[in-house]
Amino acid sequence: MAATVPKLSLVVFILAAALAADAQPAREVHRIGYLGNSATASQSRVEAFRRGLRELGWVEGQNIVIEPRVADGKIERLPGLATELARLKVDLIVAVATPAARAAQRATTTIPIVAIAMGDPVRDGLVASLARPGANLTGSTFLGPELVPKRLELLKEALPRVSRVAVLWHPGAFSERTMRDMFKETEDAARTLGVRLQFVEVRSPDELDHAFSTMTREHPDALVTFPSTMFFSERRRIVALAAKHRLPSMFNSSEFVEHGGLMAYGASLDDLNRRAATYVDRILKGAKPSDLPVEQPTKFELGINLKTAKTLRLSIPPSLLRRADQVIE
Repeated sequence: MAATVPKLSLVVFILAAALAADAQPAREVHRIGYLGNSATASQSRVEAFRRGLRELGWVEGQNIVIEPRVADGKIERLPGLATELARLKVDLIVAVATPAARAAQRATTTIPIVAIAMGDPVRDGLVASLARPGANLTGSTFLGPELVPKRLELLKEALPRVSRVAVLWHPGAFSERTMRDMFKETEDAARTLGVRLQFVEVRSPDELDHAFSTMTREHPDALVTFPSTMFFSERRRIVALAAKHRLPSMFNSSEFVEHGGLMAYGASLDDLNRRAATYVDRILKGAKPSDLPVEQPTKFELGINLKTAKTLRLSIPPSLLRRADQVIE
């Protein structure tokens, strides 16, 4: 009889461990809605966001599930997709760029929203101020509108003989106030640089071919694009059209340069996407978006495609090349 006591004790121990395990609460899994404009967005940006989450202990399939909704380059689809995520009652919505942020904010006043790479969130009416966003939205700005004059300045430095520059712009990219200010700041910079501007409007991808035909009739020396999620979605086509019309071009993100654009200058979008995970982490742990300041970029990148310069028979000053973060040869 004494020999059976250890076996009985072992059984009691196993049962107790099992009951204790059952008593432990199941690990909470958070659902994150991911709202973007284009499925062709740089994979490096998406991976940068996921890497940021992993660094903070958030792993897909373990403690988070991501619900992606992408507009396939059709901005008009964003409100419906945002409403769909709100109805799913996700714990948080990550919105990429201003149009997605605007759609998410209109879809819900209660679900926290982390917006990545907004244009000017204050002038666009997305937040009350950068320091105190208010309501349910916070995130980062990529200073796209504010940097247009700087891009014009860099273009003039690269090509000192430029005197007439076509400016491609998309009316639906930002609010009327932001667009108005962007026009004024660009015109002021152009006067300082002694450059004449030719503004060419594009409301949809279908208008791109006509827009390039229109601008080239005026014989511009170069092209600058205002920031726009539509333009980013159509970046391969825009770069190809610029090459077809032999227009040296300045853009706002390195992806354009990687596809053959001459130059680009702007905030590091990979860095902004990685840092967005910090907002997600803090909100899922109880912080309120209204208390989290909107972050401005601290890392900027200048990209130059020397292959394109050679094709256009242009010589980029060595002083500018030395400052470039990315040079494609």
